[in-house]
Amino acid sequence: MEENKSLLMRSAMYYGLLLGIFWVIKYIFFIWGSSSPLMGAVYWVLTPFTIVIAYAFTRMYKIQIGGKIGFFHAWQFGILLYFFAALIVSLAHYVFYQYIAPPDFIATSMDQVIHMMKEMDLNSPMKDAIDQLSTPTPIQMAIQGIFNNVFYGVVFSIPIAALLCRNNETGFINHTNEEEDNL
Repeated sequence: MEENKSLLMRSAMYYGLLLGIFWVIKYIFFIWGSSSPLMGAVYWVLTPFTIVIAYAFTRMYKIQIGGKIGFFHAWQFGILLYFFAALIVSLAHYVFYQYIAPPDFIATSMDQVIHMMKEMDLNSPMKDAIDQLSTPTPIQMAIQGIFNNVFYGVVFSIPIAALLCRNNETGFINHTNEEEDNL
């Protein structure tokens, strides 16, 4: 079965937009969580639903392309899904760090992490490396968030792809020569 790259990209962008909107809503609860423990709890309760939503969107994509999908095709869709969602939520991250958070929020957070790391028994080169860290800018924080979310997409899309491409009769992952030819 030939993989339609245009449909793959369009679907990943569409579902990534929806996942990104969910992440923005979830991030709002994270922001409110600094002043209300209940809001922080809502953020943490919503977090595992990301994987459930990614599974549902990948399954809808599988149905959209005819009901059959190979492992690498599903994995590629999952990575793209997380990438496009990460682009959407990075806008919220940037707005928060640039306009909402106190001016010293990033620096204070970094100082707390550095202080905690120095309290651990680290070797001298590690302590020197920590001392060399500079405070990231809001745009650097947003870009780092994109990289983090894409990494999560790479990891979390593996079991999702494995679940969705398995053969329902045997329970094994489908693997055909056609899939190898498309790579």
